[in-house]
Amino acid sequence: MSKRYLLRAVCAAAFLASFPAQLLAADIPCSTAKLIVPWKAGGGTDIIFRIVADAVNKSGLEPQIQVVNITGQGGNKGAKEARASKPDGCTLFAMHQSAITSFLSGRVDFTWDAFEPVAMLTNTPSIIGANKDVPYSDVAELIAAAKAKPGEILAGGTLGSTSQFIFLLMENAAGVKFKHISYDGTRERMTALLAKNIELGEINVTAAQKYIKSDELKALGIATAERDSRVPDIKTLREQGVDLVFGLDRGVMLPKGTDADIVKHYEAAFLAAMSDSQVKSQLEAKGSSVQPLSSADYRKHLADTFEAFKAAAIEVGIYKP
Repeated sequence: MSKRYLLRAVCAAAFLASFPAQLLAADIPCSTAKLIVPWKAGGGTDIIFRIVADAVNKSGLEPQIQVVNITGQGGNKGAKEARASKPDGCTLFAMHQSAITSFLSGRVDFTWDAFEPVAMLTNTPSIIGANKDVPYSDVAELIAAAKAKPGEILAGGTLGSTSQFIFLLMENAAGVKFKHISYDGTRERMTALLAKNIELGEINVTAAQKYIKSDELKALGIATAERDSRVPDIKTLREQGVDLVFGLDRGVMLPKGTDADIVKHYEAAFLAAMSDSQVKSQLEAKGSSVQPLSSADYRKHLADTFEAFKAAAIEVGIYKP
């Protein structure tokens, strides 16, 4: 964990300790609250939130959390249902930056600020993956190939979501053009990549370790500021001439208008779960690092991310509010 995120974790722990008990008491009219995960069961986002929800439930939180998968529309079907839910604390929403990219690309008319931030939980760095038969072995060679045949290399990703957005940003940063093929979820994209139906696709650290060791996929580069200690042999995009840092920040939201005491109730529970050593180990094993932010800090982080992504979308030419 970097010094910056270690400091965030310390601040989150201090934040929890400062909570008066009465602020944690919330009037929530259900014994079980649903946490809407807008992606399919078994995918990366689903697995991460099930680990966290299990830890929160074991802490004795009332109401207990039940993960509910509402899939479709590249994560937007679940987002729409969460947005339309009563702000009574009985519905939560599992979010990452697709809620921003879907708005910027014109797929939905709302973004992160249609919800109340509860807490940011994890970060998962993005890796540019390729099927094993492509003739290039790193991003530098990929860029050369893409310049030789613009618009021909097939890049898989969910339309309007982060898995496509990273390739749009690569196009802009490197002056190349890919042919984008849409898949509704990580599992479908990985299947297509392994079956060689596409040449490129975003993967994470866990997938990289598993499939690279078995020579089923190539990892061309990782979109981190520095090399990841879990996969130290994978060069960063920056090392290869592409100035791009990118990854998924996952967090929990509540419907807009939810009372502050309910937000605090869940904020304390989720941040406490992030300090559990077993939870950290489980998440690390799934390729994600614990990077907790309080409700207020998560709100600022989302606002800053939106502005950065908006500027990139305008530059790439996909901004369609």
